[in-house]
Amino acid sequence: MRPEIKEYNFDWMLGSILHAAAKTADGSHKEYERLLDYTPYFKGILAPIMDEGKPGITFLKLFSEYVNDIVHSRDQGKKLAMTTFCFSPAIFHALNVVPTTLELLTALGGLMWKRGTFDYLDYSVELGLTETACSAQRGALGAYLGGLATEVDFIVCDTPGVCDTNANSFAFAASYLDKPYYQLNYPQKLADDRTGKYHIDDYKEMIKFLETHTGRKLDLDRLGEVLEEIKKQDKLVADLEDMHQLKPTPIPVIYNLFIYAGRFMYAGLPLYTKLLIEMVEAAKAKAQKGESGLRSGKEKLRAFMCYIDHYTLNTKFWEWLDDHGIAHMGGILSRTFADGDCYLEGLEGSSYKIDTSSMDSMLDSIAQMNARLPMVRSIRGQYDKPNMWLDETLSLVKTFKVDCVLYNGTPGCRNTWGMVKPFAMELEKNGYPTHIMNADAFDDRVESWEATKERLDEFFKVRGLI
Repeated sequence: MRPEIKEYNFDWMLGSILHAAAKTADGSHKEYERLLDYTPYFKGILAPIMDEGKPGITFLKLFSEYVNDIVHSRDQGKKLAMTTFCFSPAIFHALNVVPTTLELLTALGGLMWKRGTFDYLDYSVELGLTETACSAQRGALGAYLGGLATEVDFIVCDTPGVCDTNANSFAFAASYLDKPYYQLNYPQKLADDRTGKYHIDDYKEMIKFLETHTGRKLDLDRLGEVLEEIKKQDKLVADLEDMHQLKPTPIPVIYNLFIYAGRFMYAGLPLYTKLLIEMVEAAKAKAQKGESGLRSGKEKLRAFMCYIDHYTLNTKFWEWLDDHGIAHMGGILSRTFADGDCYLEGLEGSSYKIDTSSMDSMLDSIAQMNARLPMVRSIRGQYDKPNMWLDETLSLVKTFKVDCVLYNGTPGCRNTWGMVKPFAMELEKNGYPTHIMNADAFDDRVESWEATKERLDEFFKVRGLI
């Protein structure tokens, strides 16, 4: 790793920038506009988010507080847990543990810095991870492995479906950093009593692990509060999804990022509820006027991301969609799969329901909710089995009246790369033009944004979509 990279801690740098960004909304609009002249380096990410008004400002403050919690966890007397986006932070919040989610921090570094998280990605490889290990973890993980981030106390995560590179990254980190480690097994089936009981028992053992390493018992009253807050959040997300079905959709393209990033950070906490309320209010105002959420005001077509978005330097991917009149209809990350969601027809057993009436019902609820997180829910094996990736995608594209499907991942997504071509052919047979992006969502050294954009332009032109 280059010596200059070792001068400052990775999480401290992220937190300092976010703290300054979150304060830009505290002045007048004239002061904000003048500020942009002095921050050309960060204008590309700051302006598109701030332009969303109250939801954008709240999102910035949400992210700022999240990283601040990580950096100052020890000062606050809290334990710090390394985890993955495929694991709900709700149980951490109930135990007063601060989660540091590798994929979120990797994406954040990629969005904010021209250099991305390249040095940290490469350092992980220097220490023993393969170049084909998922870059979503390796970016932030390299900083932790290099001692350039707040020291974690333990590591807790899901096995996210059959993604071995994700699982191996956390196992490697636990071994290298010599930290206590608990990894949940993934449920092979969602709508199966035997598998469900196994997953719930596994989750209860994980709670014992957390109690041992935090030195405190799980406060069931606090857990109930967290779960009740998630019920509110799920209802608000459902309201957004209902409006997403409208033509034109009043949902701005970047709202999908707000939905899932906020959930991965603060599921069960009022901060995220506040963000969702503001998003619902802003979308309702547009819906009542029949307005599109696109900046141009004209929706030409609707694209669904069947996997993840693109997170290298600024919000270029979302802006590209916006500039071309393409509504972002969400993806594998932005759907909650809470009971009663509008897209569940034909996906019986794929949803979860929160019940806070007893200790057992709460533990069952939070375990089942965790099992419905991205990849654990969708990529548990063969893509074309019931309630799996293809079934889920077809249900979503029909519900949201989608015109085409885009796939983006990383070279480390071996399981999706192993089946994405037959998966795409199935979507094509069902009438949905599908484009497979060759980019790495977190590392544009694999394919530059300019090359990615050219291939997107070609796809939409050749297929006669725009």
